[in-house]
Amino acid sequence: MIANAIVITGASQRLGFELAKALHSDATPVIVSYRTMRESISELQALGIDCIQADFSTNAAIESFSKQIQEKCSSLRAIIHNASDWLAENDVINPVDIMSSMLQIHVQTPYQLNLSLQTLLKNYAQKNKTPADVIHLTDYIVDKGSKKHIAYAASKAALANLTLSFSAKFAPTVKVNSIAPSLLMFNDDDSEEYQQKTLKKSLMQIAPGAIEGVEAVQYLLNSRYITGHTLHLNGGRNLI
Repeated sequence: MIANAIVITGASQRLGFELAKALHSDATPVIVSYRTMRESISELQALGIDCIQADFSTNAAIESFSKQIQEKCSSLRAIIHNASDWLAENDVINPVDIMSSMLQIHVQTPYQLNLSLQTLLKNYAQKNKTPADVIHLTDYIVDKGSKKHIAYAASKAALANLTLSFSAKFAPTVKVNSIAPSLLMFNDDDSEEYQQKTLKKSLMQIAPGAIEGVEAVQYLLNSRYITGHTLHLNGGRNLI
């Protein structure tokens, strides 16, 4: 049985991928979920990271992933909920389906996993005499809303609220916090025009890269006291 593991959902690319590489060690092995097989998953596997294919679009898939974690692990150091999808309202997909999809990945998945894996988190806390962690990756637009991504914004807001409820429920053995980033990094196909326009939306006017998110996660993991808190990574965008 694996002890002291960190579970990261949605780790095939971007921040989830960088988190997996940064947090994995002999003392704290990382287990990740991925929806689509990419070259990055082979890279993680080569590092000794356990990668489990999971499409969280159904409750059965969430339950299956949870069961696999319970079969593999005797304790969990942390669960980092990074799995996400970015659906805009459009004329092709029924709005009911958009909202259902966003709530499924951003609310139902962390809700089920937190409840089903809480014993493993508490096992870690009891054995190590220090709290375990749950970290929800939310979004800057939780506090702002979005005309183009209404369901996405609403579901991330619900995830932020889960942070408050689970921090109260799991204390003092498990700390539960959120990280709410805006722009950390661009996609490879983002145009120069789009990049420059977007950079001007924050006071700092930079895309700091995944390291900003990695260090935020490490900060929360290293804290013995912070819980029920949202750590904002927005470069002062709220002040523009």
